[in-house]
Amino acid sequence: MKLKNKAIVILSYMRFDGLASTNFTIARYLSEENTVYYVDHPYTWRDYFFSDGSTDAFLCRKPFFSWFSNKVLTLEKLRIIIPTPVFPINWLPEGRLYRFLLKLNEKLVARKIKSVLKKDGISNYIFINSWDFHYPSVGKYLNADLQVYHCVDPLITPYDKKHGEISEKLLVEASDLIICTSRSLQREKKLLNEHTFFIPNAADLVLQTHKDDLKIASHPGLSGIGYPRIGYIGAVERRFDFDLLYKVLNQNSDLNFVFVGPVSRDVVPTWFLEQQNVYILPSVRYEEVPSYIAQFDVCIIPFKKDEVSDTIFPLKLFEYLGMGRPVISTDFNMDLQEFTGKAVKYSAGSDSFSALIREALLHGHADVEMRLQVASANTWQRRAEQFADLIHDYLRA
Repeated sequence: MKLKNKAIVILSYMRFDGLASTNFTIARYLSEENTVYYVDHPYTWRDYFFSDGSTDAFLCRKPFFSWFSNKVLTLEKLRIIIPTPVFPINWLPEGRLYRFLLKLNEKLVARKIKSVLKKDGISNYIFINSWDFHYPSVGKYLNADLQVYHCVDPLITPYDKKHGEISEKLLVEASDLIICTSRSLQREKKLLNEHTFFIPNAADLVLQTHKDDLKIASHPGLSGIGYPRIGYIGAVERRFDFDLLYKVLNQNSDLNFVFVGPVSRDVVPTWFLEQQNVYILPSVRYEEVPSYIAQFDVCIIPFKKDEVSDTIFPLKLFEYLGMGRPVISTDFNMDLQEFTGKAVKYSAGSDSFSALIREALLHGHADVEMRLQVASANTWQRRAEQFADLIHDYLRA
């Protein structure tokens, strides 16, 4: 890693104690050789007054909410900055009032950052906005040596798109460097800022997997579900190709399809929830993921092919491969093939998807070594080094 002994401030959309994310993982790796301040996504005053005040999430932040606090919460090697609560404004229509109040919120966040840096005697630093497009101009109120935007996903939800489409454009145009997690996002952002690059996501489960010993303790959450098990880890939501799944599930009624993660019931069809060979299990902690994947005979990524999925570079792809599992995916983003080679089978329709599952059940054990090699080439350590080296080169320039 070229980037060493630097101060880095990362404003992230993902909170430090939330689910495992690209944002937080990159921050952790950068902190191994740099001083990293991870700025928690701000609570609003609505969050403050209506949150359950007894939760760990609220209690660990409360001492740092004060306007006068310039202390940080330490986590591993990271220094967590908790901003003072801001005004809840996303409900407002786009316009002058929204932008005026947004500017006040951004100044509140920037003030807390500057207060902490001043206390620590830091005047030179790199500022990274890690997909927190809700606060696009915080960097404008800082005096960073380099401003970076880390774009990890497209804007999908109505909440994010309401003001985010305008805000993200401002953020992209104002940044010195843009790093995207998919080629599609890179092509899109490069139209606004030529200093846009592509560094994909990764996964580290292969580091827990020994070539000669793929046996991991069974997880009780899967007890009672028979084999063969066709598995998926992650949210069951709008990205799914339910038309394809309807055919695949009925073509393979003798197989058990297990989906582990939250379900967006507003977009998931009723028939899917009632399907006899579908088992929907609740979300699990990241450390439990290997013990689930290890019990799947085949892993699937059944995303529909559209302009949104074309921007997705899923973490689960390398998690599956890191556990040596056969992976069958729809052809939602063929940029993935550059990184997976022959280790992942891609399907353009339900018939081939079913055929590939059957083939994997018969012969999937033969390609374990190849999957582990692909996963080993796509770890977070490698991605963090690419990320840090790119920032280093731009900082020098």
